[in-house]
Amino acid sequence: MKTATSQSAQKFTTISGRPIERLYTSSDLAGREYARDIADPGTFPYTRGIHAGGYEHKLWTMRQFAGFGTPEDTNARYKALLAAGGTGLSVAFDLPTLMGRDPDHPLSLGEVGKCGVNVTSLADMETLFLGIDTGAITTSMTINSPAAMIFAMYLVVAEKQGADWTSLSGTIQNDILKEFIAQKEYIFPPRPSMRIIADIFAFCAERVPRWNTISVSGYHIREAGSTALQELAFTLADGLEYVQWGLDSGLPVDRFAPRMSFFFNAHSDFFEEIAKYRAARTLWAHAMRDRFGAKDERSWKLRFHSQTAGVSLTAQQPYNNVVRTALQALSAVLGGTNSLHTNSLDEALALPTAEAATLALRTQQIIAHESGVPAVTDPLGGSYFVETLTREMEDGARDYFRQIDQMGGMVAAIEAGFPQREIAESSYRFQQALEGREKIVVGVNDRTGDAGDSETAMPTLYIDESSGERQLRKLEQLRVSRDAARVARTLDALRESARSTRNLMPPILDCVRAYATVGEMCDALREVWGEYEEVAII
Repeated sequence: MKTATSQSAQKFTTISGRPIERLYTSSDLAGREYARDIADPGTFPYTRGIHAGGYEHKLWTMRQFAGFGTPEDTNARYKALLAAGGTGLSVAFDLPTLMGRDPDHPLSLGEVGKCGVNVTSLADMETLFLGIDTGAITTSMTINSPAAMIFAMYLVVAEKQGADWTSLSGTIQNDILKEFIAQKEYIFPPRPSMRIIADIFAFCAERVPRWNTISVSGYHIREAGSTALQELAFTLADGLEYVQWGLDSGLPVDRFAPRMSFFFNAHSDFFEEIAKYRAARTLWAHAMRDRFGAKDERSWKLRFHSQTAGVSLTAQQPYNNVVRTALQALSAVLGGTNSLHTNSLDEALALPTAEAATLALRTQQIIAHESGVPAVTDPLGGSYFVETLTREMEDGARDYFRQIDQMGGMVAAIEAGFPQREIAESSYRFQQALEGREKIVVGVNDRTGDAGDSETAMPTLYIDESSGERQLRKLEQLRVSRDAARVARTLDALRESARSTRNLMPPILDCVRAYATVGEMCDALREVWGEYEEVAII
């Protein structure tokens, strides 16, 4: 039996505000059957991991997120990361690219190359991967509204390098629902946006079978201020919505679901994060088997990338961020992540310097080779505390699923503002807890007077306006040198396809091969579908 706890102990909560006890015992797991609810690693419902041997045969992919300035600048950074031992690339795009705007658009002014690399046309993608064998690496690209265009550019680059599309491996984020929920980098309304994603599912099932067609992202939901439970529930609910749209488009579930992947935040509450990952695998396995009738075990197995929490990084005392990131990365590994990005210590101040990015990569390598943690699969399995948290995560997520299903699915819930409102309220509650010192962030609301760790001494990477100027000059040259009539024909064909039910990937590939720009292709679709304007949440 549990012993009585003091009144003060009852006040402890996770970072998400979930009450926690001082002590957990076997009584907290009453009714939980090991074979049914947890099981061994590699066994349904995969709570303890999708691989029986964990990291025995292959460590997680160390995929550092990088991109800034021009494609030439970022190409050099990629080569440095690969030389330092990185095992995969992850492309960060700038705001104009993410919003489907060319560098000469008025809204691109001052933003070109600032928060990621600028990619305007196939010519830029060719430069971005110059000297990098696309057939020999895995590449992840964080792009959503213009995902089809950027993916088509990557495919054509691989084609020009002589790589076979059927052997290409990587991921496009392509998760528009979390844009409507959290990050707000959307272009088209929700329903035509979902049509593009279903088209990508069908195209890749036929032509690029090893490519992960979507990375359903909870990361940005968490960065917007959600709790761990909301991140889990809304991310998986997004995933369920994508599956339903794939089915409604006529695709058998096992034809596309095995190439869906997920992307979670590795936040600061160590045990809560581990429980979140374990619950995610269980919930997805049951949904795919029992709700959608998937027969292929690959459809049941949730694969996920994780990234340490950017929102947890502080400009105050930035060297503290090294410790935060190490603990967050360790929680992701203990939770069974399949790939991982570790944030750099200077990211609250600017894009990472090469030195800071290398140190972040070294953090993963030290966990992999010096901690001993990867030697055991799910080493915290069986912990009364972790198993209880996992069960509570599962139960809480199912409650959210029921609410969203009653609204008619995630698109309808987003149109009603439900997940946006839930996240806003959670973010507000956390800020109150921070200002009231109920939650402590060292260097921000505690230990703020310590000397010798000031952000003023931190070297940072500065992206000036020269990147934008270089991209503008290249765009001008491109428009003079390409076949303008061919570009016009391919854009007209794209508009016509958007008005029909034909798959959009073939006409987008034609546009890309003609060196149409991201902005031109997105504008063609804007003419047909319009742009989305979010309804205010009251």
